[in-house]
Amino acid sequence: MTQTVAVLGTGKIGEALLSGMIRAGWRPANLLVTTRRSDRAEELRTRYGVESVGNAEAAKAADILILAVKPQDMGKLLDELAPHVGTDRLVISAAAGITTTFIEERLTTGTPVVRVMPNTPVLVDEGMSVISAGSHATGAHLTTTEEIFGGVGKTLRVPESQQDAATALSGSGPAYFYFLVEAMTDAGILLGLPRAQAHDLIVQAAIGAAVMLRDSGEHPVKLREAVTSPAGTTISAIRELENHGVRAALIAALEAARDRSRELASGNG
Repeated sequence: MTQTVAVLGTGKIGEALLSGMIRAGWRPANLLVTTRRSDRAEELRTRYGVESVGNAEAAKAADILILAVKPQDMGKLLDELAPHVGTDRLVISAAAGITTTFIEERLTTGTPVVRVMPNTPVLVDEGMSVISAGSHATGAHLTTTEEIFGGVGKTLRVPESQQDAATALSGSGPAYFYFLVEAMTDAGILLGLPRAQAHDLIVQAAIGAAVMLRDSGEHPVKLREAVTSPAGTTISAIRELENHGVRAALIAALEAARDRSRELASGNG
């Protein structure tokens, strides 16, 4: 943790990474940030003790550059960084839909690039960050990336060809659960519960189920069967879910998300 890391773009995800690194033991003196606004720079300096610099200065000073800008801003940022980034740097992209090839083509040939798709639970240290190596990234570069993103949740290495599928499942995944909680809360109201009570019941059920999935090691089918008594309430509900094609709808939804990720990655936004 003696290397200097610059987070370029300190919105919610960028700040989450910054705070996670500090909690994991990175010294603020080894961390740099870039921002568009001076008041934001002062806020980060006060909160974390980090220095705010310009993009070019960050590229000159840092060993590791984390690009956490919006995808539409990536091309302009890379043009600004290119004269100052050599093959001795590690460039990590956390921008959705931006391929390692897109970045490599705009930097010095041989620059190691790692692509990461985090999801929003990194804000509460429960994220999943999917990591892929570019053409010049080594196992050591991937390990460094895992150390950084491991401070805000779990990490998983996949070939870059699987990033679109991972985006559909993990990157967009939290939204599906929010959608489900919203629908189940509405159902609770229909059944006669106050909204606040229905919400609390569903959220705690979701938390408990997630912990059991994570910690028990059991297949979800076995966990579901443990709740499903013969001729009981749960099997009646499951029958209706199957009758209404919920399983097929979920598969179709994730396929649509994957296809849209492919379109964005190809530049057809």
